[in-house]
Amino acid sequence: MTTQARVVVLAGPSGSGKSRLAERLGLPVLRLDDFYKSAGDPTLPTLVDGPDAGLVDWDHPDSWLPDEAVASLAELCRHGRVEVPVYEIARDGRCGWHELTLGGSDLVVAEGIFAPDVVAPLREAGLLAAAYCVRRHPLVTFWLRLQRDLREHRKPPPVLLRRGVALMRDQRRVVAEAVARGCVAVTPSGAVRAVAGLRQPISP
Repeated sequence: MTTQARVVVLAGPSGSGKSRLAERLGLPVLRLDDFYKSAGDPTLPTLVDGPDAGLVDWDHPDSWLPDEAVASLAELCRHGRVEVPVYEIARDGRCGWHELTLGGSDLVVAEGIFAPDVVAPLREAGLLAAAYCVRRHPLVTFWLRLQRDLREHRKPPPVLLRRGVALMRDQRRVVAEAVARGCVAVTPSGAVRAVAGLRQPISP
């Protein structure tokens, strides 16, 4: 099957700047966070320990739909357009759909905290251009994430603070796991340079 584009995967800890970086690249962007399951789905995992026990564990890989995300990326790369969900984290659910098109680009960005999950399937399908894991100092990531989550009213402030501290402590593991699954660890500026190289024409 003819492929019109390939995928640049942007992984990284929550708050590391993946979404902002994706916008800087000037490429079509598929937000993997739009493939979260909606609240009320009986298969959603829950936290079992601590003050937030019983709440949905949105940082667990079982909280999203990787097969649907990969299928959407394949549709986009092969046919140039796809209908993708619009997910509102503040409402814990989908609130509509929109059409994503390549617009003539031969690269598309897929970004989200679960991005490492799609690296192997995309590689097997011949659709992977490159995979990067964005890394910053853990304190910088903590502060950027907290600012974003408060601004977007994602969860009550006490929950955001507890979650933020836990994610900060877990950041090294997240980056190491992404690298083990095929991502290259880079700074945001390093990712910009790397993707610019992918877009350069190949000399005859």
